[in-house]
Amino acid sequence: MTDLDSSAAAGRPVLDDETLVFAGAVFDSAREGDVDRLEELLRQGLPANLRNHKGDSLLMLASYHGHLDASRLLLAYGADSGLRNHHGHTPLAGAAFKGDLDMVALLLSHGADVEGASPDGKTALMMAAMFNRHKVVALLLESGANKEAVDAGGMTALAAAKMMGAADTPLLLE
Repeated sequence: MTDLDSSAAAGRPVLDDETLVFAGAVFDSAREGDVDRLEELLRQGLPANLRNHKGDSLLMLASYHGHLDASRLLLAYGADSGLRNHHGHTPLAGAAFKGDLDMVALLLSHGADVEGASPDGKTALMMAAMFNRHKVVALLLESGANKEAVDAGGMTALAAAKMMGAADTPLLLE
């Protein structure tokens, strides 16, 4: 069974090749931070919360790849800062993982849930702490992140940071 066959079986519309190519180009525009193209499409009615086959929204792709202007544009058109992909990850968690302080601040200023945990219980604070993103950890703590939260394995951000050998973030969490 192909993806198209499974879409039809699931009751979703089957998309033709031309539409699939167009959709791919739209998601590439977000991934590449092509503000002009995104703005043109959004003005024409493209949904700001459009998601790909993995559930990644345009904002998820733009923010993960560090495109502040594209992310600002998508948020201005109503993109949901907390929209999760099929793995339960949020744009905030991706930006925290990448250590993108400006993106984390932007997402928080647009309502991203500082405590929004993934299905395994990992929060943005845990992601930032594990990868020694000390400036992001500080911002998340200032924004109300709970340093005592535990993931599905019972680990706190501090325990995760120590386990990963993070040099700076344990000091902020102790």
